[in-house]
Amino acid sequence: MIWETNIQTSTASKSLLHVLSSNKVAKDNLVLVSTGRSIYAVSSIDGVISWRKDFTLDDLEIKQVIQSPENDIVSVVGVAGSSKLALYQLNAKSGEIVKDAQESLPGGLCGETVLGSHDVLIALDQTRSAIFVIEFKGLSLSYNKVRVSNFVQDLSGTVKLLPLMSNGIIALQSSCTVYLLKLKGMDGLEVIHSFDRPAAVSDALAITEKDEAFAVVQHVGSQIEFIVKVTSDLSNEVIREKVDIDQHRGSVQKVFLNNYVRTDKSHGFRALIVMEDHSILLVQQGAVVWSREDGLASIVDVMASELPVEKEGVSVANVEHNLFEWLKGHMLKLKGTLMLASADELAAIQSLRLRSSEKNKMTRDHNGFRKLLIILTKAGKVMALHTGDGRIIWSNFLPFLRASKSGEISSALRIYQWQVPHHRVMRENPSILVVGRSGGDSVSPGVLSILDSYSGEELNSQRFDHSVAQIIPLILKDSSEQRLHLIVDSNSLAHLYPRSPDALKSFIHERSNLYFYSVDIQENAIRGYSLQKSCDLNLEDEYCFSTKELWSIVFPSDAERIAISETRKLNEVVHTQAKISADQDVMYKYVSKNLVFVATVSPKAAGEIGSAAPEEASLVAYLIDAVTGRILHRVTHHGAQGPVHAVVSENWVVYHYFNLRAHRFEIAVIEIYDQSRADNKDVMKLILGKHNLSAPITSYSRPDVTVKSQSYFFTHSVKAMAVTQTAKGITSKQLLIGTIGDQVLALDKRFLDPRRSLNPTQQEKEEGIIPLTDSLPIIPQSYVTHSLQVEALRGIVAIPAKLESTTLVFTYGVDLFYTRLAPSRTYDSLTDEFSYALLLITIAALVAALVVTWVWSEKKELRDKWR
Repeated sequence: MIWETNIQTSTASKSLLHVLSSNKVAKDNLVLVSTGRSIYAVSSIDGVISWRKDFTLDDLEIKQVIQSPENDIVSVVGVAGSSKLALYQLNAKSGEIVKDAQESLPGGLCGETVLGSHDVLIALDQTRSAIFVIEFKGLSLSYNKVRVSNFVQDLSGTVKLLPLMSNGIIALQSSCTVYLLKLKGMDGLEVIHSFDRPAAVSDALAITEKDEAFAVVQHVGSQIEFIVKVTSDLSNEVIREKVDIDQHRGSVQKVFLNNYVRTDKSHGFRALIVMEDHSILLVQQGAVVWSREDGLASIVDVMASELPVEKEGVSVANVEHNLFEWLKGHMLKLKGTLMLASADELAAIQSLRLRSSEKNKMTRDHNGFRKLLIILTKAGKVMALHTGDGRIIWSNFLPFLRASKSGEISSALRIYQWQVPHHRVMRENPSILVVGRSGGDSVSPGVLSILDSYSGEELNSQRFDHSVAQIIPLILKDSSEQRLHLIVDSNSLAHLYPRSPDALKSFIHERSNLYFYSVDIQENAIRGYSLQKSCDLNLEDEYCFSTKELWSIVFPSDAERIAISETRKLNEVVHTQAKISADQDVMYKYVSKNLVFVATVSPKAAGEIGSAAPEEASLVAYLIDAVTGRILHRVTHHGAQGPVHAVVSENWVVYHYFNLRAHRFEIAVIEIYDQSRADNKDVMKLILGKHNLSAPITSYSRPDVTVKSQSYFFTHSVKAMAVTQTAKGITSKQLLIGTIGDQVLALDKRFLDPRRSLNPTQQEKEEGIIPLTDSLPIIPQSYVTHSLQVEALRGIVAIPAKLESTTLVFTYGVDLFYTRLAPSRTYDSLTDEFSYALLLITIAALVAALVVTWVWSEKKELRDKWR
């Protein structure tokens, strides 16, 4: 990378990129970037912003940037509102406005525009039934409105303009047809060719001074057809090739054409194709040269799944390979040993060794290191990655998450464990649940799909007749080991899945003990609910339950805005509730899965760092019981603002924010303890059974809690936070912090102990309490990612292994990173550097010594008897 420039925009809008061409090689070509009603000129040499122009017309959105071939004038065309067209002429060197003009168009515009030529703009009207042909000469604007039905017969569905940048040729797409139109001046357009299947059209590519080529890619059965045409002769095709591709990629979204000169001086073409699942293919000479799964750069959710159990009596070769591949592998290894293998065969041997290595097997290992990472992408594709080498085991582009023919875009939400059969009854494979929406807004109907974890095969799918506002996985299971889930819609009605009598029976038995809460960012409130017997709106649906609001906390919008809410992970294991302090006192952790952490910031501090003065900014942290709505603890940080990142584990919360007064980031920790069990310190009470450790716990009894807290300066800004998890919860915790430098730092929880003091006593030192400092140390060896960077880091996932000392860490962003971490070192296993040979030699020497001494002892005893 030579340079990178970030442009801050106030409103979200579609950005356009235009590179000013120059005949002088040494001249600095400017890169024009337009977004909203602003345009920036960026130097192509060093990325410095040369000038910026903000247009004053309200609701203006720039649609096209046109360079004059005669002088240093750049024309900017934009649309204001729905009917006003604006034209500006700028000096390319300074960005000053030379001239400007505006014109109102009858019927309005939908916003789609393309260039028909260097002085003609084509735009769709608001109803998408007519096209405006707009000509601008100097600052005079003239237009002609032509109905699409005048030149396209039997039109069906809505139409849209495709960005075909070719002189005089425009591409128009309907629901199932792509039309190539020829511009006839201001008189209108005529159809010169049509494709009867959904297709994607590339931009035009200049191959000679007069000729331009463009590509059309369309689906034909299980293949895609790659067609290249030249603008001078549209009746003929330069290339028409059919390419076999994976069917789990969806439809073609975009095509980028590139040409090269063959040995016979003719033009050859290759195409870069972007598929619906966000994967990229390079197609050349009728084959896919390479492909990239760039959908992995937009991960929505991640979960881990176990691999199959290796069956006894069956060799690994029979499990993973067929007989032919097994024999072929051994022949390759033999040729490699005899140094007869070619370069390709050596590469195949290396690949075979990687696949057959211990960490890459497709079966479970004793320590639980080998797993499948099930990943859900933004495009709606589910993929399984092997933790050994990151290879894709299977992928499935879910049909219900693909864009519909009407253009409605679905959205993937979450992925959950659906069924985990008992390991002794392995007749069924484990399965996963994928939940999404069939539209872009929150009131769109929900959809679900159930997939086999081992193969990715879709076992079942269903479209809801209700929306999806909240998904609540329950700890309950039915007789077939399927996990119960509650899906709450926008009307606060809860729907039970799976919809089976067995699941309903299990749910009804525990319904009175089930509570949930919701966080409404828009209304700035938190509400708690219980479940009622049946839906008020639909009494016939026995799997639908109405909800009753039990409590609510509404924060005053003029003083506080909700910044973040966090709770404990459902699968977190707590080893012990008791904690022994330095003075041999017992403190009992307040361990509750109903504990919710909520952080609010003052409205003026809700923006970027520095947007508010220290006197105007404050951050308030709450610990709330989700069943009763009782606020267990509240602390205010004056002069603090977000962004706030937090993690909740066991009985403690750690959160990160910015201190405006100190001009530094801070990390605060809160630990909460249960004082109602403080009397359980007498050993005789434990022996006689007169303690209250076995007494039932209810959230409705007022808890007697005590809180310890402390805050520390921290060097880095934070992108994500997580905490390590182990199988039994015995190993000490480490905080996993994704820094602004796209690295992951493992920080020992002992540094975030609120009991740290300047001069710890001898007993506190023996307990492991570290002397107090004002800032947390950044130890270079503590970086989990070492010298690597996870570009655009967005999330960290910690997965427990079977080996108690080890946790598995997966970090995702544009890049993916996976590693194993041992917070307390590998105290329960031998290290990889352990010398097994020395151990065997030592054992053999001891056995030999035993034999020799036994022989000597026997001889000595015999001599003594003869005496």
